[in-house]
Amino acid sequence: MMTRLVNISLVLAAAAWVPCARAQDAPGGDAIRGKQLYMTDGCSSCHGTVGQGGGGRTGGLRLAQMPIPFAAFLNQLRHPANEMPPYVAAVLSDQDASDIYAYIASLPPPPDANTIPALN
Repeated sequence: MMTRLVNISLVLAAAAWVPCARAQDAPGGDAIRGKQLYMTDGCSSCHGTVGQGGGGRTGGLRLAQMPIPFAAFLNQLRHPANEMPPYVAAVLSDQDASDIYAYIASLPPPPDANTIPALN
């Protein structure tokens, strides 16, 4: 439990240093290929089809507008700080991870709640 809290703290600390995920942080990520991998490799089942989070049995975190650099993203994939399964390099290459990161970085921010008629 303590290790899990430390890992989550490290991810959040990294998030505080970078305003949002940037495709240029990743080594040559292809957002189009990344979307395909994101949908087929299980990411969307927990994190939602557009990174909105809340899906799956454990309610995956929101990834859209993710505020961490690629190195922290890759570390989270390889050594998850939560119930997410590890995506070791033999399962998901660094290039695949870079492509998924580029897709996530390309996602627009969610609409302002004030612009959604059903919420007003």
